[in-house]
Parts: sequence; structure tokens; C-alpha cells
Amino acid sequence: MNTLSIDYPESLPAVLNVSPREFEREARMALAVKLFESGRLTSGQAAALANIPRATFLLECPRWGAASVRWDETEIETELMGLDAPLTR
Repeated sequence: MNTLSIDYPESLPAVLNVSPREFEREARMALAVKLFESGRLTSGQAAALANIPRATFLLECPRWGAASVRWDETEIETELMGLDAPLTR
């Protein structure tokens, strides 16, 4: 496994009111979310980068301002087909 090292000011976690460990976890998550959002990583790959389960990653995406899923027009139409019909019991 490769390692990415990023220098940051020692005071930065305190400015953000988080521990250094939490700051580094959030930085890892931010990178994973951005690469997922841009389509460069799958959700599984991004979850692995963030070092969390895929389901947790997908549930966390909205908190980071990213959609968990991307639907194209055909997928949306397929999902919505029949919604205007009355429900039968």
C-alpha cells in the first residue's frame, strides 16, 4: 500500500475544533468523496480510501454535499413509470 503525506499547520485541527486524528480522518473522507463525486472512483474504491465500509460511505456522502447515487434520465423514467396510476390493494 502506498502512503500520501500532507503537511499541515499544527494549529489547524485546533482551529477546526477537532483532534489531529479526527482532522486526518476528515481529510481522507473529503478526498474520497471528491474522487467519487467526480466519477474517478467507485463507491467501493472511495470507501476503501476512506477506510470505512461502503454502506457507511454512501450514507455519509450527503453530509459532505455529494449524492450517493447518480441516475440518468432513463433510470429516472423507469423508476417513475406507473406512479401516476392509482394504487391497488
